Amino acid sequence: MKKFGLLVLGITAGIVALANLGSLLGLGVSALIVFAGMHFYLKSESTFLKIFWASVGILGLISAVVNVPGFFGILAIVGVWYVVKKWNNESVSFSKPVVKSDDPFVNFEKQWNELSK
Repeated sequence: MKKFGLLVLGITAGIVALANLGSLLGLGVSALIVFAGMHFYLKSESTFLKIFWASVGILGLISAVVNVPGFFGILAIVGVWYVVKKWNNESVSFSKPVVKSDDPFVNFEKQWNELSK
């Protein structure tokens, strides 16, 4: 029954993500416009250019707000990612993974820090 629920959730999230591809593209273009506006605003020195690039950034923010379905598409993509992880019995964690190394110097430094506490 758990696999059936994951299957239904995955199919639904996939359909929602595909239905919102245009909005996702519009959201990406809006993000690029906002980034360009901020970048050139910080680089410009004249007041006219600062006003121009600030208005470009504000227009990019407004167009990002208009693309609300794009945010639903992002949530659907996260839902598909969650279903794939759960389907493969992998843990879903948003913390940084602990990487263990076989390098003797790394282990020595870790043990030295533990001893010097």
